[in-house]
Amino acid sequence: MLSLTSPIKTPYHPIRPAIKFAFLCGFTFAIFLTGDPFILAVALLLVVVLYLVPGYGFFLLGLRRLAPIWLFLAVVTIWHIVIREYAEGFAVGFRLLSAVALANLVTMTTRLDDLVAIAERLSHPFRRFGVNSKGVGVALALVVRFTPVLAKNAALLLESWRSRSPRRPSWRIVVPLTAIALDDAEHVAEALRARGGIQNQNGRSRWNVT
Repeated sequence: MLSLTSPIKTPYHPIRPAIKFAFLCGFTFAIFLTGDPFILAVALLLVVVLYLVPGYGFFLLGLRRLAPIWLFLAVVTIWHIVIREYAEGFAVGFRLLSAVALANLVTMTTRLDDLVAIAERLSHPFRRFGVNSKGVGVALALVVRFTPVLAKNAALLLESWRSRSPRRPSWRIVVPLTAIALDDAEHVAEALRARGGIQNQNGRSRWNVT
């Protein structure tokens, strides 16, 4: 889950991004080592406490940023209830919500330029294979920046549908939403090309974004 940096300052903001990402990786790895619903429930409770430490306002903001996962989580839970695998269903739900919520917390309390720097640092060893680490960093920045924009556009399409039809919104909004996303991508690509593109390790522009 990728979110824009929270405007609410928290005790987590001053922590070095590398430490936060190391904790996120270790936590995610640990919860995938166990299938015990009790242990996973404790892990989820820990994440909830981390959200509550900065205050109730930050907690509510975090819940709103997690909105896209609730439907998926409900589908997974209902499916396991239908097939009567209750313990496994709770384990999957707790694990999924804990991992995504903690990742959301990290991105909410980390500046975008720090996220880009981490992405570039992690992709640096792959430069010998032709990977443009600058491109990886910019791609991450664009994903983080445009995820809320895409969600807002989807909400506007849903609102437009409801104002014109008594029926529930259906899969038909996917086509116009995709067209809007492609149009935004084209505008961003033009802006990047106008500014010389993305420089590789030799200082030459090698990423022609389309």
